[in-house]
Amino acid sequence: MKYINANEILPKQLIKELQNYVQGGYVYVPIKTDERKNWGEQSGYRLELDRRNEKIRQEYKNGVSLDILADRYYLSVSAVRKIIYKK
Repeated sequence: MKYINANEILPKQLIKELQNYVQGGYVYVPIKTDERKNWGEQSGYRLELDRRNEKIRQEYKNGVSLDILADRYYLSVSAVRKIIYKK
């Protein structure tokens, strides 16, 4: 995260108001909630996990055992169960 000097971007009146609450410290300004991305959305990892999980479900439907799926995907048997039985 890059820090920006408030004097460079904010109006003087707003800086004076902020100084009533904080002086010489750092203030985090969060992203608007309607603009925030969900976990894994930006990197594409969420989509990758969804594809993997669907593949696990299909293999299980085709008769592959929980133990084999766990070994194949480097997961615990309980993690594979969660993926399979998730609605």
